[in-house]
Amino acid sequence: MLFIAPILQLTLFGYIVASNVRNIPTAILDNDKSKESRQFIEKFINSGYFHLNYYLDSDSEMDYLLDSSKIRIAVNIPKGFSSQIKRGETTQVQFIVDGTNSVIASIIIGYTNGIIQKQTTELVEKQLSKLQRSIPRIDLRLRVWYNPELDNTNYIVPGIICTILAIVTTMLTSASIVREREKGTLEQLMVSPIARYEMILGKILPFMGIGFIDVIIVLAVGTFWFKVPFRGNVLLLLVLSLLFLSNTLGSGILISTISRTQQQALMTSLFVIMPWIILSGFVFPIENMPLGIQYLTYLIPLRYFLIIIREIVLKGSGLSVLWPQALAMVVLGGIILSFSIFRFNKRLE
Repeated sequence: MLFIAPILQLTLFGYIVASNVRNIPTAILDNDKSKESRQFIEKFINSGYFHLNYYLDSDSEMDYLLDSSKIRIAVNIPKGFSSQIKRGETTQVQFIVDGTNSVIASIIIGYTNGIIQKQTTELVEKQLSKLQRSIPRIDLRLRVWYNPELDNTNYIVPGIICTILAIVTTMLTSASIVREREKGTLEQLMVSPIARYEMILGKILPFMGIGFIDVIIVLAVGTFWFKVPFRGNVLLLLVLSLLFLSNTLGSGILISTISRTQQQALMTSLFVIMPWIILSGFVFPIENMPLGIQYLTYLIPLRYFLIIIREIVLKGSGLSVLWPQALAMVVLGGIILSFSIFRFNKRLE
């Protein structure tokens, strides 16, 4: 479970979360039924984002399909569409988008705007060519760095790697000291000739070794299976991964010292991990959060490791760029481990 589960989770989430929005269920109501309207529909569907599921005859059908969530977008082409285009007039096309899922709806609207702008430009050029006139242009030479194909997988998979490591390692150690207590072996550790910090390290180091192996495995899966380009220094990423593991494992030990049962430790781990994932920037951009919440994210180690792994993997950044994130993890890790040792001492007393 310690080695296979991260691979299965990465594979599952990599395909589900990283998938772009495609094959959007679409319905078309063509009231014009002209050559121009058919060309418009053809270009819209051939964009690759939309899948024509229904060709409608009335507005009532459109309402039913949207209400029953069988489509996400309906296109209503008015009568007189072709005649207005031929006369060079502005014509209107109605797009009705299911806004239940605001994220998907925003993506659909973005796709639609891009397609309409492209078709509008083609119509303007066609009209001007008939008049033997030309229009001034801005020749856009766009170049995207680090992710030229804008493949969402390259951005999402490194984030999934971070969250899986945080979940697995935190939950691994959260029940370690509690397990000793439930088995009745905690008293034996109390009378053994070891210091408190030695016991904490003894609990962390084996799991750190396991976590380090998991880091290598999931990075290999992300690189060779999902074809995420790796442009940085592997050794640097592994070293900084140890800093991140010290934070997650230390958090697990801290949870273990304040829990009475393994079930309580498990629930507390979930209570800690979920805010980590939500506030780290993996799900929602930190810049879009309220200012007070943005300050709170500085206390979350996952925030820094997300930046580190994406910068190293996609940009090939070095320590000269990533030292603030590395320093933050060193400070947070030291605080978490110190508080774990303090809490363990206090509890034994």
